[in-house]
Amino acid sequence: MGLKQDLINAKLKALEESGVDIGDKTIDSSDGSVIEREAEFTKEAIVNFLTSCQFRITQLNAPVILEDLKIPPQEANISSNVQVAANIPVNTSGGPGSTTSTGFLENRKNGVVTNDINLGKDGGETGILQSTGYVFIGGDPESQRAFDVSDNEGVKRHTTVQLFRDDIEDLL
Repeated sequence: MGLKQDLINAKLKALEESGVDIGDKTIDSSDGSVIEREAEFTKEAIVNFLTSCQFRITQLNAPVILEDLKIPPQEANISSNVQVAANIPVNTSGGPGSTTSTGFLENRKNGVVTNDINLGKDGGETGILQSTGYVFIGGDPESQRAFDVSDNEGVKRHTTVQLFRDDIEDLL
C-alpha cells in the first residue's frame, strides 16, 4: 500500500471512529483532496525526519579481509643443536691444507636476521596472504564460527541499527 495510503486510511478510520459516516462517500480522499494532500505532506515530513536522524549500529559482526601484510626483518635465535660445516686449516706433511669439520655455533642468540615477510591477498614477494579475522560492535562473538553473514538472513540476524530518542530530541 505505502505510507501515504496508510496515512489516508488512518485518517478515514479516525473519522469513522469519531462518528463520521464515511460509507456514503461524503469524505473525499481522492487525489487533490484535503485528506490526500495532508497525507502527502505528512509522508514527506516523516521521510524528512527519518533521513535527518542519526542511527547507531548497536550490533555488527563481519569478517575482515586483510589485503596486505608486511613484517620487517626479525632477529632469530638458533637452536643449540644446529651445527655448521667449516673449513679448518690442518697441517699435514708439513704443508698447508684444509679439511672439513663440523662444530657448534657460538653466540647463537640474535645471530640470524630473517628476510622481509611481504604478503598480499593476490600474492607478494614471499607469498599469498591467508588470514581470517572479524570485526564486531556489541558482544564479541569470540569466533567467526559464531556468525555467518554470507547471506541476507545472516546479515539481518547479526546486524542491528537503532535510533535513540536522545539522538533526535532536537528534530522532534
